[in-house]
Amino acid sequence: MKAQKSVKIAPVCAASEIRGDVTIGPRTVIHSKAPIIAEAGRMVIAEVSLIEKQVLIVNAHPDNITSEAENPELKPMIIGTNSMFQVGCYSQAMKIGDNNVIKSKAYVGTNVILTSGCIIGACCNLNTFEVIPENTVIYVIFHCIYGPQLLNPVIC
Repeated sequence: MKAQKSVKIAPVCAASEIRGDVTIGPRTVIHSKAPIIAEAGRMVIAEVSLIEKQVLIVNAHPDNITSEAENPELKPMIIGTNSMFQVGCYSQAMKIGDNNVIKSKAYVGTNVILTSGCIIGACCNLNTFEVIPENTVIYVIFHCIYGPQLLNPVIC
């Protein structure tokens, strides 16, 4: 019986730090200085994902245990296909579906589940116990408040 061999390659920058049991799917690109850390269970990053510079993806939550047994089974972190992690974002989400974008400097906590087609805007901080519905966009709006000036400006 002939053994079948299958090799799938994903480009990973040499300056990236990958620790633990991490599976990286084909056509996934990991840019420089993007730590991928799987300390509290394995991590699976599906195909066609993009992880940009200085992104931090961590499976290290101490409550990441599925049973109280002597040899507890650690939950895997699953990241779906066609996911994009933009510069400087931080994700501890244990389940991320397909076609999601986490924008620059956003944080997604360990108790958040992203379904599919979601966009987490720049600088958003999600640290709640919730499932984000499909095709949801979360963003921050900075309001400019316009009104009458109460004092006359001083001109020197």
